[in-house]
Amino acid sequence: MRRLRQEEAEVLATLLGMVPSSARPPLEPELQAVDLSDGGMGSIRFANPAGYPRKMGRELVTAYYIDEDQVPVSISINVDETGHLFEMDFWKVDFSPLKRYPRPELLHVGQPGPMKA
Repeated sequence: MRRLRQEEAEVLATLLGMVPSSARPPLEPELQAVDLSDGGMGSIRFANPAGYPRKMGRELVTAYYIDEDQVPVSISINVDETGHLFEMDFWKVDFSPLKRYPRPELLHVGQPGPMKA
């Protein structure tokens, strides 16, 4: 378990800013995460400070950006069945590792751009 990296915290804040305040999950002051084994795409699971068993509940928000190699990437914030942060899930459409972690200003909602030919 580790503290969020600055870049992760910025992306998380940007994505949560896309969610109406009444639907935002509670944030732990010292949010911690675990890297997920996703082939280098950047997904993380948020720590469960209460320690109760949990599973993914639903997708809260999804945004897209185009990686440095012109391959679309989706980033979803998922909450558990009680509405607490569960994971930040990255999915690069060709399953390759990220070339560059996204900057918040590059994130947008809507459909991803065209896949690299």
